[in-house]
Amino acid sequence: QVQLVESGGGSVQSGGSLRLSCATSGFISGRRCMAWFRQAPGKEREAVATIDSDGTASDADSVKGRFTISQDNAKKILYLQLNSLGLEDTALYYCAAAGLPFSTTRCTADYLLRFGRWGQGTQVTVSA
Repeated sequence: QVQLVESGGGSVQSGGSLRLSCATSGFISGRRCMAWFRQAPGKEREAVATIDSDGTASDADSVKGRFTISQDNAKKILYLQLNSLGLEDTALYYCAAAGLPFSTTRCTADYLLRFGRWGQGTQVTVSA
């Protein structure tokens, strides 16, 4: 059974940095899609960054140049480096993962919202 456990969240001042980790177990073989999402109070869950098992990554416009998604395939850990944090980045951050069964299956946020497994989230709070 696939399990994902996020860590690394915390409280930080505006302009600071954090590194989130998502440890996976019982993972999917073959091609896979992974991503970080976040959800702020009163707002919908939004995709922050996606990456597939080939390393092709995509970032949301709101975090371009500030956040970087990466993965350690050997350790089965997904990372999100958060730099230049602002108040608007305060949210519960989740990682998600799903297998990509066909060569034409694209790694997208919508695909993960439909088929992904999710962790419990790690809170990031940015203060002025």
